[in-house]
Parts: sequence; C-alpha cells; structure tokens
Amino acid sequence: MTLTTDKYINLFTDYGFKKLFGETPNKDLLIAFLNELLKGKEQISDLSYLKNERLGHNETERRAIYDLYCTNEQGEKFIIEIQRAKQEYFKDRSIYYSSFAIQDQATKGKDWKYKMAAVYTISIMDFIFNQNDQNKFEHRIKLMDVDSKEVFYDKLTYLYLEIPKFTKELHELENDYDKWMFAFKNLHRLKEMPKELEQGIFKKLFELSEIAKMDEKERNIYEDSLKDYRDLKSTLDTYLEEGRREGIKQGTEQGRNEREKEIAIEALKQGLPIETIVSLTGLSKDVIEKIKQEIKK
Repeated sequence: MTLTTDKYINLFTDYGFKKLFGETPNKDLLIAFLNELLKGKEQISDLSYLKNERLGHNETERRAIYDLYCTNEQGEKFIIEIQRAKQEYFKDRSIYYSSFAIQDQATKGKDWKYKMAAVYTISIMDFIFNQNDQNKFEHRIKLMDVDSKEVFYDKLTYLYLEIPKFTKELHELENDYDKWMFAFKNLHRLKEMPKELEQGIFKKLFELSEIAKMDEKERNIYEDSLKDYRDLKSTLDTYLEEGRREGIKQGTEQGRNEREKEIAIEALKQGLPIETIVSLTGLSKDVIEKIKQEIKK
C-alpha cells in the first residue's frame, strides 16, 4: 500500500469525515458546523446520532444509507451527506432520503396530528452541479409559492454546498462559516495549522485530523478510504463527466444504458463497492452483480 504524505485527513474520504464528525466524543465539531449553516436560527446545544440506514416498506424498495443522521434537542432531523462525484438523479435522491426523516416522526396511535419538527438535508459536494452561476456555491432550498415567492413550508430545507466553487484564500476568511468551507476544501493540502484557524473549534479539528497521530489500524483504514476516494474521482472524472453526457446526447434509452454499463464495468475494475456503483449509475444491484460475473468470464 502506498502511504499518503499528507499531514491532515481529507474530509471527503468516508473514514475521514465519519471519524471527525460521526463519533460521539467529537460531536462538538458537527454541532459547531451545523450552527454556522443555520445562520441565525435557534442554535443547537446537543445532538444525538441516529441509525444511518433506513429500509423501504418492503424488500423490493431501495434502502437509504446516510453518512450521518442526527437529531437535536428539539427533535429536528439532520441528514448530512458527503457527495464525492456527480450522480444521475442527484436531486431526486436527496428528496427521497429526506422522506425517511419525515416518516420517522409519525407517532403510533390516533392522537398524532401531523405536527412535525424541521428536517434538514445537507449535501457537501466535491463537485459542481450548477454551472449557471459560478459565484454561488451555497444553494438553500425550501418549498415556495411560485407566484408570491414566499416560503410555503419552513420545516423542510435542502442545503447543497458546492465546495469547489469556494475560492477564498486564508487572508480572505471573514467568519467561522468561511473557515468551515475552507477546511472542507483545503485541510488535506495544508502542511501546518494556519494562524487563521488555530482558535476555538478549529484547533480541535486540526488536532484530530493529524494522520501521524493515528494508530496502525486507523492509518490502514484511512489509507484504504483515501484510495477508494482517489479511484472514484479518477474513474468518474473520465466516465461520468464526459461519457454519460455523450451517451445522453445520443438521445436514446439504449445509449444511456450502455454508458451506465460502461461506467459500472470501469468502477468494478477499480474495486469500488457495489453499493457505491448502484448510487452512481442507477443500475440495480442484480444488474451490477451480473456485469461482475461477465467480467470474470
């Protein structure tokens, strides 16, 4: 295995993100991050981690597996997802995931009157999905009356952060929100803790992110996670970004299906998990298993 020479964790790796934000001793990091995203709303003082997998109503329905799923003291739900590459039906997927957090609030018995706590679906993206506005990296979505432009329902929020669009340098960081965006984009590129980020919660972020402080088991897990991340980026930069667009331009369902299969084949060759390939291509697990068997022949 090739060991990374980075000093700090890449927050877009599965292991890195969950180690820093998904463990109870470190939940103050997640609380601080979410409070910056809430922008003036009631601040979170405590969070509880919930089971990050939700099943459909029967065996034929898709599962929803979140990176992190939490609730605060008011019962509000937070789904936090790291998105490493473009996916077909990306918006549909985030809406589908939020539906489970809504259904979780239903109470048994006839006395429930449909009153719900807020649900936030937060996607932190390592890619650009909106090419129309290169200067806008945050997209905060709510249900809206299209005529009056007023928010119709305030308890359902989708927050998409296009991290590659964040371009501020260290000397330009104005507040903690900027510092979080900078950390997601640049933490693994830094050689030392910069003075602009050495105070408060960010000092803990850097201390926990030092790869050299990991034991051998943690280091090996992180190296595997980093390899998966790099393989995924390499594969999809070539096949998902250019190949799928070419297939869609063919204008036929057959053309699209062929491109999805090509992506699945390359992803299997790279050793990516089947669940990841399902999310990336939209193909069913059975189809991908069949492709896997065909490759072995």
